[in-house]
Amino acid sequence: MAPEELARLTDDIVAALKTVYDPEIPADIYELGLIYRVDIDDSHFVAIDMTLTAPGCPVAGEMPVWVENAVAAVPGIAGVEVKMVFDPPWDQSRMSDEARAALDMW
Repeated sequence: MAPEELARLTDDIVAALKTVYDPEIPADIYELGLIYRVDIDDSHFVAIDMTLTAPGCPVAGEMPVWVENAVAAVPGIAGVEVKMVFDPPWDQSRMSDEARAALDMW
């Protein structure tokens, strides 16, 4: 895949991930640091590793589907697989400055 195409797809995937919100936290999952890995192969298939703020999150079964649907809607994506991981465990250090500002967590 050409570097320009990879850059465009990456930007579009990040934009799609930023449309998915944890319903209990007013920040998107990307800025919260819940996305651990995004790999795009040459056939435009996307593999995503993500986590939750807590393993007992009430939307644990639904959120991976939300992520899959958001990324699958990106033009040029052939397919998406979302894997839930809990290692390493999520903590607040993974949050972006944008998420910290939204949550007033400085």
